[in-house]
Amino acid sequence: MERVHGERKVPGGKLVVVDAGLETDFEIDGEVRGGPARLRDVVLSGDFFLEPDDALPRLTAVLEDAAVDVPFDALTQELEKAADGAALIGFAPRDVTLAVMRAVGRASTWEDHAFELLDAGYQGPRMQMALDEVLARQVAEGRRRPTLRFWDWAAGSVIIGSFQSLRNEVDRDAADRHGLEVVRRITGGGAMFVEPGNAITYSLYVPDTLVAGQSFAASYEFLDQWVLRALRTLGIDATYAPLNDIASPQGKIGGAAQKRLAAGAVLHHVTMSYDIDAQKMLEVLRIGREKMSDKGTKSAAKRVDPLRSQTGMAREEIIDALVAEFERSYGLARVTLDDATRAEAQELADTKYADPEWTARVP
Repeated sequence: MERVHGERKVPGGKLVVVDAGLETDFEIDGEVRGGPARLRDVVLSGDFFLEPDDALPRLTAVLEDAAVDVPFDALTQELEKAADGAALIGFAPRDVTLAVMRAVGRASTWEDHAFELLDAGYQGPRMQMALDEVLARQVAEGRRRPTLRFWDWAAGSVIIGSFQSLRNEVDRDAADRHGLEVVRRITGGGAMFVEPGNAITYSLYVPDTLVAGQSFAASYEFLDQWVLRALRTLGIDATYAPLNDIASPQGKIGGAAQKRLAAGAVLHHVTMSYDIDAQKMLEVLRIGREKMSDKGTKSAAKRVDPLRSQTGMAREEIIDALVAEFERSYGLARVTLDDATRAEAQELADTKYADPEWTARVP
């Protein structure tokens, strides 16, 4: 019988460990039948505190004979019932579930993955959107390792969220006047105004096992903790502001957006302002203009406080610091954009992302 092992170190809490055997064949009425593997001889342990003592065998009993494909929420609910009346200190029932999921390969940690840093070169707006979709799909399908990509912009753009109204968000005449291409991305969230050199945008493409059991809200901050650490090394008191903003006492730095692919991957990307032309932004973005109509351009500049003013560093130096923090934390192998991926993305850029119907799917 195969033995499995899973651990969950609770942030600010304790360690939860699950060891168990996996049984795949069962005898029913004298006949051996297959089916989802089940946990056997489960041992639940850790450096947590639990009162009374008999709560431990109650929790363990829930895991004994549990199928490996049990839904996350269903197992957590059964553990919560078993923990009723007990004091769980340093952990919670969902942490036990997460340890189980890691043991059976349905959840993972950063350390379980070999990450790559992809240099895709300078790309136009449509190609940036297409690359995000293609790379996420490749990770979901196992064709690519989990990947980090920093965007280099070949042209200015306004990128609207998947569900935003085109006419409500963008002044098309102003965008045309400033030579900004308008594109729609596959993630939700708000509009982005970018020009070459004025923003730091990165994407993470990871298996959904990395955020197993986490809500969208929790996973935003979880996937950006390395960024907060990097910014703090640069002297910025960076924090996460729910739902999806990175901020400092001087103001908002950037915002995140995310999409979970049914095939099994998460696309998570963040745009942080470096040196925004606030006047141009207000001309192009209708929402920005309305929000700041009684405050003026100077207030707009404060609303999205650029990294340049807070660090005094060149954009490339900040990116180098971000990459260095990720590499220290999780490791990175450098790769470049291969011809097959480039061709796959180019086709998508020339079809879906060049299609006016996609851009105006929410008029």
